[in-house]
Amino acid sequence: MNKTIRRASVFCLLLVLALLVRVTWVQAYQGQALADDKNNRRNLIGQYENPLGNIIVGGEAITGSAKTGGKDFGYKRTYTNGPLYAPITGYSSQAFGTSMLEGVYKNILNGSDSRLKTMMDMLTNKRAAPGNVLTTIDPDVQKAAYDALQGKQGAAVAIDPATGRILGVVNNPSFDPGRITGANDQEAWEELSADKGKAMENVALRKPQAPGSTFKLVTLAAAIEDGLVSSIDQNTSVPGDYTIPGTKTKLKSEVPDEMCNNVSPRTALRLSCNNVFADLAHRLGQEKMRAMAEKLGFNTQIDTPVRTNPPSKYPTKKMSVDQVAQTGIGQFDVQATPLQMAMVTAAIENGGKLVAPHMVSEVTDAGGNVLESFKDPKSQQVMSEKTASMLRDAMKTVATEGGGKSAQVPGAEVGGKTGTAQRGVNNSLPPLAWFTSYGKLNGKQIAVAIVIENSDTDRSEIGGGKLAAPIAQKMMEAWLKK
Repeated sequence: MNKTIRRASVFCLLLVLALLVRVTWVQAYQGQALADDKNNRRNLIGQYENPLGNIIVGGEAITGSAKTGGKDFGYKRTYTNGPLYAPITGYSSQAFGTSMLEGVYKNILNGSDSRLKTMMDMLTNKRAAPGNVLTTIDPDVQKAAYDALQGKQGAAVAIDPATGRILGVVNNPSFDPGRITGANDQEAWEELSADKGKAMENVALRKPQAPGSTFKLVTLAAAIEDGLVSSIDQNTSVPGDYTIPGTKTKLKSEVPDEMCNNVSPRTALRLSCNNVFADLAHRLGQEKMRAMAEKLGFNTQIDTPVRTNPPSKYPTKKMSVDQVAQTGIGQFDVQATPLQMAMVTAAIENGGKLVAPHMVSEVTDAGGNVLESFKDPKSQQVMSEKTASMLRDAMKTVATEGGGKSAQVPGAEVGGKTGTAQRGVNNSLPPLAWFTSYGKLNGKQIAVAIVIENSDTDRSEIGGGKLAAPIAQKMMEAWLKK
């Protein structure tokens, strides 16, 4: 063999060896990464090759799968009462990905989660039979809130205070996730994404806004825990003609100044006297106010397991004295979701113990074997039982004599708090109407929170007691009277 042929042979051998090394590297070390790459279309095709697992409400599947007849995707997701449950299910789309529970449990529902695989699946590398997600949502509470919100733009959340089970999550406007499940639903997607995506916006869980006077429950809780308030019936000595500390600005309430002059915390909560709660926040200071808010869930991302992102907020940056006072009435930079305010009320109803809110009870495989259980959630004593009892007592007065009368459920104990939050530059936007309440009857409990962002009501008539409290009544009655 001459030198030229020998050199060419050695060079070819080196090329073959390099190719073998590269193939081995890709197969042994990069194979899984390439298989899991989000741009690997084979994964997407595999997800919809077979029927998906289901999301369950009240023992019934609210999702399904339908044959597409297409070449790439064998099946696509379907929804029963899609707009009703959209804030919980989210969507599973061949073109636009997944959201909410569909996103959190995507691998369970499409069969790719390793916990679903049998020994045979592992040996054959076959996709396992999909699992199911069982929710805590009560269909009656969900439907009551959905129907009551029609004609209004807003959201509602209901929680069982004793267990942390989320009983209802409703948004209006909502959307039908079934419209965007296919591979060619661009037109529907663009329609739903219009107006900054309001139809798909999860106001109940993911849109913190000024909670207004419902936050006075947090302020009063902090004041009682600190010893600043020892009795809800003792006059506070706060003048009705009140000037915000550090300013020359008079702080007005919805009622005349004289009605809020030197009143007790019970009366202040019933009449929603801003002067009393601004003064309490000022005297407590930022750190004590923030500490109570954070015990109740503010400044924390909450996994329900859908994550509250961004979280509800109590300011952490140093504030001036006037700003701290404004936080006491749920203004300045305080922001909360309906879920957060329902958590506040749930802790008050549950003797000061806050049970972690959750909307999933179990995750199972195809045979019903439990892979994850949320039936023993974490809990924390965030305030004393005495503080919670005093707050409930004051809230009952709001429901029997104040702005929360329309939340009354016959035969049940009901306590509530109204709220109206200003927004926009110089209050240019309609105020937010809030209401949060608890109800108990025959050993059953419920805590709810509602925010109304917009309605056909005249601006002068916008208020939590008029717009949101009747919705709370429907939700509480649906649970307590079952």
